[in-house]
Amino acid sequence: MPPHLQPSEDMHEQTPSYRRKHFVPDCSKTELFEEPDTHVGSPQPKQKTILRIVLRALATAILFGLLARNLNWQGLVDSLEHVEWSWWLGGLVVANVSQVLSGIRWAGLARPLGFHFSIPSYIGRYYEGMFFSLCLPTSIGGDVVKAYRLANSTHGRMVAGCTVIADRLAGLSALGVLVGTSFTSDTFNLSIWPTLLVGASLSGLLVLITSLSVVMLKGVVGFIPAHSSVGHFIAKLLPYQKRPILIIRAIGWSLLVQLSGAICVWLIACGLHIDIPPFKWFLIVPLVALLTVLPLSISGVGIREGGLALLLNPEGISTEQSVALGLLWFLTTVIGGLIGGFIFFLNRSHTHSPNNSDPVTHLPKNI
Repeated sequence: MPPHLQPSEDMHEQTPSYRRKHFVPDCSKTELFEEPDTHVGSPQPKQKTILRIVLRALATAILFGLLARNLNWQGLVDSLEHVEWSWWLGGLVVANVSQVLSGIRWAGLARPLGFHFSIPSYIGRYYEGMFFSLCLPTSIGGDVVKAYRLANSTHGRMVAGCTVIADRLAGLSALGVLVGTSFTSDTFNLSIWPTLLVGASLSGLLVLITSLSVVMLKGVVGFIPAHSSVGHFIAKLLPYQKRPILIIRAIGWSLLVQLSGAICVWLIACGLHIDIPPFKWFLIVPLVALLTVLPLSISGVGIREGGLALLLNPEGISTEQSVALGLLWFLTTVIGGLIGGFIFFLNRSHTHSPNNSDPVTHLPKNI
């Protein structure tokens, strides 16, 4: 049996030395790539983490409280009781297809930088990221874990963090293209072919902007103060300066990911008997997804449901149906996270490179 598939020690013995040996991150420290706070009198990391948890829990409760004020609870129960679960199962399948595509996208960004793992390994790590995004107090928790478990040195994890950031940016860029295309189509009541032309034009513009931005990265870093957080952020993207095609390919995969996400929610909506034109979902779902990125609540709870209600009410859909849709959508995310947790606990040790060395030691140390 391969070493990375052998059973590991009990989880309750996760001392600092255990975590270093098995590459299990300290879940109380989500700022893996941030500079340490050296200001005298500043709150300790643990205190800051607890404060963030409390604030997010409070924000989640407030958001749901505001939503619940005008909610007919019996109507919500009725909506959930009459769900056609075959549609929801279809949405669950599409949601998992989206995660597989996301793992392939990440592999396309990481493997050219020296992380020579298999595609299934990246897909598994992506599911693990979903699990920790649900468990940890911040939305970047899953991203930190993915980078932490991809390499076995500080420099390697910095480069791994670069791949995760690039993956995120590619996804957000594709999200913007989908929102822009759908908004233009809805505003001007375009047919299918003009809509596709708008989408192709926005995609081409994005590719051009991305290519120019990546090529100019090093010059931009030179104008930013050495200790600036913005400078550190941009510096992590420097490995792609000489290979902008990697980002462009990732954007292509991201368009498929975002389309599949919209199809997932549309299928769930069909199960709730929410009847609006299918193309509307390609505007509504990306907008709600963008809202859930905001670091306001735990796992986007309250924001997702409120955003759906805000966008679906003008379409004649009740708040109760909108909230039910948000809850069932979140359920698909939870199931994906549970799959990731199962994968993680089957393989808690780090996946080493074929030669048991850091896969990025050949890269320059000043990136």
